[in-house]
Amino acid sequence: MTPSADFIVVGAGSAGCIAAAELARRNVGRVLVLEAGPTDNHPLVKMPFGLAWLMGSKRDWRFKTSPQKGLGGRQLAVPRGRMLGGSGSINSMVWFRGRRDDFDGWGVKGWSWRDVEPAFESVEAKLQPKQMTGVHPLVQALSGLFGGNSDDAPTPEYESAGIFCFNMRNARRWSAADAFLRPAQDAHDLKVMTGCVVDRVEFDNGQAKRVVLVDGTKLSAAKGVILSAGSISSPAILMRSGVGPEEHLKELGIELVHSAQEVGENLHDHPAAGLHFAGPGSGYGLTFSQLLAWALAPFRYLFTRTGRFASPTVEGGAFFNARGDTGAPDVQCHFIPFMLDWKGSRFTLGSGYFADVCVCRPKSRGRLRLVSSDPRVAPEIDLGLFQDVDDVETLVAGLKRLRTLMNKAAFGPHRAPEVHPGPAVSSDDALRQHIKTRGATAYHPVGTLRMGDGTAPVTPRLAVAGVRGLWVADASVMPAVTSANTNAPSMMIGYRAAEFISEDAA
Repeated sequence: MTPSADFIVVGAGSAGCIAAAELARRNVGRVLVLEAGPTDNHPLVKMPFGLAWLMGSKRDWRFKTSPQKGLGGRQLAVPRGRMLGGSGSINSMVWFRGRRDDFDGWGVKGWSWRDVEPAFESVEAKLQPKQMTGVHPLVQALSGLFGGNSDDAPTPEYESAGIFCFNMRNARRWSAADAFLRPAQDAHDLKVMTGCVVDRVEFDNGQAKRVVLVDGTKLSAAKGVILSAGSISSPAILMRSGVGPEEHLKELGIELVHSAQEVGENLHDHPAAGLHFAGPGSGYGLTFSQLLAWALAPFRYLFTRTGRFASPTVEGGAFFNARGDTGAPDVQCHFIPFMLDWKGSRFTLGSGYFADVCVCRPKSRGRLRLVSSDPRVAPEIDLGLFQDVDDVETLVAGLKRLRTLMNKAAFGPHRAPEVHPGPAVSSDDALRQHIKTRGATAYHPVGTLRMGDGTAPVTPRLAVAGVRGLWVADASVMPAVTSANTNAPSMMIGYRAAEFISEDAA
């Protein structure tokens, strides 16, 4: 066993990078970050459009769900980043805090909007998210859908549409690894080790003391361990460490350290379904007329940081009430001005665009369980999609209103007809079937180690209940998913974790 650090952070994702950097900045002692994947030093990571090739690559954990009953037994991909920056190195960099009442609604002491707002501000001071420039004319046209100032970015607080904000700098990805981790490595006592896949945490008399890698290497943590491996891997590591549902661990032959029945429960994501539009002169796509533009795209990006390779694919969208009543927005639309295939191929010929509808506050819940005590075996991921009928009905209403909005948008000569599922699929039953056969998620899994009081596996100060010297800092602690993309809230959680841990360790 090799002495390692005062604190070990498991996972260099969006939350882990910030938790580690802030702990080091606060002089809590030696901080070591363990990342399973490689560095993020790769041109496709920094180039926004590179995510089209990164998802499903070796820099993605390439998880899959179990067969989903609400999707007719289909399995879905669950992309999770496997490199420095984590999922923040393969995502579309969309930046939303969420609704203010998302945090008030958690009902967790110390996590109201008033409590978390300063952390968001501190994170954004370094990330400096901004609206994208050089968007496709289709995206620019969204700004007029709900009136108001067309220059303002959309917000989930009220019905709005337009160009999203992104954590990019000079048309390059600017992740938590860029803004927090690397500067802390240079300025503070922070070490990073890549290629370190963690099996479990070891305890001495209920105190987290060591991290065990899959190759058997043991690294000691004098003061504690922070799990920041995400909503899939953090609960899996915790269960392999002996903290989880007692009967489940017993079945797998894992020695119990602390019985925590809710570890792995409450798994959920933003369910989504979309509409495809295709036609000449509409969005980006593989057509004869666009061949020259595609051929020049890498050079244009390299020398001017503009063009289609500067696009993170999702350039804008909207928040609206699915039923068009006076209520607050309950769905989000991601708008992609690129031709996306709906027939099973990754790439397809033609030009077009895509718009989806995501349920902001889904009611359906699933769970995560280990299949084996072997860390090389992926866990069983059941998102529980559409187990609550309200999620389906909100999507049905949302797709209907999305069609109305797409018809209303001033797309001008770039307008194209809907080709899938097509205007003929218009009845509630037909749209329900479309959701069943084509529904997916927004790649925002959360909730498997919810924080709270009572039976919650994690306390409001992000400590794992029932043991000492072990904390969680990632989206797994969310009691409920926020009403938009989850990258920004994940970074906020990492920042607050460092605040709590530095105080508690002292």
